[in-house]
Amino acid sequence: MTYLAPRQGLFAIILLVSFCLQTLLLVISTDQQLSNSRAQKGEQMVAQLIDEARLSLENKDRVSLSVIANRYTSEQDVTRILIKDNNGDILVPVGNAPMQQGDTISQIATKGDAVIGSVALTLKDISKGEIIAMQWPFVIGTMLLHLLLWLIYSYIARPTREQINAISRDVQDLHREQYKQFDQRGYDRELERRQSAPTAAEKETGESDGLGYDVDSLLDSQLNPQADASALHNPLSNTRKLDIHSAVNQYVRTQQNQDTALNDNDTANGTDTAASNTTESHAINHAVDSSPNGTNGVDSSNQSHNASRLSATRPFDSISVQIVFHDEFNMLERLAPSQRLPYLALCTQLLNQAVTELLKQPLLLGVSALNEPYFDESGAYVMLKADNSHAKVALAGVMLGKLYLMLNKIIHDKHIELSRFALPAKAGVSDNAQVEAMSQLLESVGKKEQMLILLPNGGLKQISNHVQVQSVMRPTTVYERECAVFDGGNDAMIQRLADVRNAVLMIEEAAE
Repeated sequence: MTYLAPRQGLFAIILLVSFCLQTLLLVISTDQQLSNSRAQKGEQMVAQLIDEARLSLENKDRVSLSVIANRYTSEQDVTRILIKDNNGDILVPVGNAPMQQGDTISQIATKGDAVIGSVALTLKDISKGEIIAMQWPFVIGTMLLHLLLWLIYSYIARPTREQINAISRDVQDLHREQYKQFDQRGYDRELERRQSAPTAAEKETGESDGLGYDVDSLLDSQLNPQADASALHNPLSNTRKLDIHSAVNQYVRTQQNQDTALNDNDTANGTDTAASNTTESHAINHAVDSSPNGTNGVDSSNQSHNASRLSATRPFDSISVQIVFHDEFNMLERLAPSQRLPYLALCTQLLNQAVTELLKQPLLLGVSALNEPYFDESGAYVMLKADNSHAKVALAGVMLGKLYLMLNKIIHDKHIELSRFALPAKAGVSDNAQVEAMSQLLESVGKKEQMLILLPNGGLKQISNHVQVQSVMRPTTVYERECAVFDGGNDAMIQRLADVRNAVLMIEEAAE
């Protein structure tokens, strides 16, 4: 017997969808090509028409214009030509555009600097049916190819004789296991029924003959249906079977009595164990409840540490400015060391000069840098410290981050213009308690040329009179909800940053 290929109908549906998609793509691409060619042809025809009709258009000679226009309407793609004078009045309408709509190409006719009129030429749309009719060899060839693929699949994917035999064996094994499970469940139910409600006759006979016969007869009838017929004609075999059944059922009854005794012992022991476990659980709960907060000291210290990190009134005297590259495709790692190291050295030099020039500003008096930053593949890190209580260290961090983004923008654009490697940057400003959180924010929500700010209330108060911030869109964590995005500064601060940027660039040019 020959079997069909598996899921042959589903494969036919897939091939049909593939054929429809290929035809659709063919129509779209052909329509685009024809539209481009017709647009170029229409522009050339309009320019040629204006050259030929310039004198007649200047004299408003309708007869000459009609003769010239009729020559162009003889083209298959042209449906209408409309010629107007310099006042917008229609001189010659030629064609049947109301019946066939299409693309219109208009151009003004001039003589020197004077406008003498205009010409509008309408090209008819290309029908999708015409495209399919033009490309009928490709459509029919694709259809025949998909049909051939379906026939090949229906022939190759048919199951072989070995596969059919293997499936048959698996099905037989499955049915055999199901029958065995059914027989075992029937045996268990019969045994439970006889144990729960024994009769007087079963007690006298020891339940041996009836129980053994039922179980084994059920198994024999399933595994060997012909055994029952042969047993009717052979009384000796029945006698031998009953003896074996009696022995088996006596063994089963002995095991059940042992299991009952073990269950009784386990019940008694379980009662004692449950009592001891209840006592221990009461003692543990009492020990937990006797603690001051219901938790151990480690958990309370961790909670207090996290609360201090998330507190909006946490104190701070230093600010961390993190600057990282916006490298979506890990281009910096793939760059050769001969190009990567000079680029990182240039970024380091710019950052150090920016820190030096910015801290010279009188507005940031009392702010100093604690480290000399340098760039590597992960970015750069600058720590600023307030030397006194009046120093605006938070404002200094925000200005430094914005200043470097301005410098990096100029360097990036210049390098791209010269076909050199460069990367955009993004910055993050936070106090020391939120350095790790800011690193995660820069990686998750930070965008190029953007600066994130994660400061307590004191830091936000320092920068409130100089910059504007906005919240992160659709925050998903506590840090994202507390984080702010730099949205601009007042004129004084932007001008001050521009002056510092120009000073840094002048130093850079002098160094080169």
